[in-house]
Amino acid sequence: MQTFKLNNGKDIPVVGLGTWQMVFHVHRTVLSGLQAGYRLIDTAKVYGNEPGIGQAVRESGIPRKEIFVTTKLWTNDLGYDSTLRAFDKSLERLGLEYIDLYLIHWPGNEPARRRESWQALEEVYKSGRVKAIGVSNYMLGHLEELLGYAKITPAVNQIEFHPFVYDDQAPILEACHEQGIVVEAYSPLGHGRHMREPQVQKIAKAGGKTTAQIMLRWAIQHHAVPIPKTSHLERMRENLDIFDFELSAEDMDVLDALSRGDHIL
Repeated sequence: MQTFKLNNGKDIPVVGLGTWQMVFHVHRTVLSGLQAGYRLIDTAKVYGNEPGIGQAVRESGIPRKEIFVTTKLWTNDLGYDSTLRAFDKSLERLGLEYIDLYLIHWPGNEPARRRESWQALEEVYKSGRVKAIGVSNYMLGHLEELLGYAKITPAVNQIEFHPFVYDDQAPILEACHEQGIVVEAYSPLGHGRHMREPQVQKIAKAGGKTTAQIMLRWAIQHHAVPIPKTSHLERMRENLDIFDFELSAEDMDVLDALSRGDHIL
């Protein structure tokens, strides 16, 4: 699995497996994903599936150091002490010795609690129980605020990112790149809404690839880490088969131009 380098020197796989809305079948799905070659698994407290994911990681037979596990702090837990408690509970539910990446899931509406949570994440990071810390759904204003007080620059900002929201998200992508923050792309396939988009289909047909593979490759070439969600083994394998080709500059421009503010969330 290819990787990007985080700003603390750690490696993050360039494509991951999302697990939102996976609960009852998550253990089987994550095991299948790991066997198919995924090494980045993305979850969150609010997904309600941390125990099954931890079980799959432990049972996979793959060395723990080769698997990158991300989970997230839910908005109700913002605040210094509550963040520390929430992290401990996530670690307990996962049943792992450490978490690779811990994110503030949403910025919420209270700047003071955001700041307290970031201070708590910095403390957990210093303890070694998490290997990298970051944020999710942080817009430009949130990032500027955070960088004004952070002693540790976030390693990641996870945002919705696909061609159909490119104009909205490009400024955030650029700001993150300037600060050495890796962008993770959730909903990189736009929940499948645009698989029949003629321009995407045209590029896919010309390259002998699927529309999903084209959209995932687009994210990677914007130096973003896509985390598509699927429970189907064939699609898992398809979504990993994106390293034997590159999109041309012209194709990237065509895909960028599809932006129409079509957000999932």
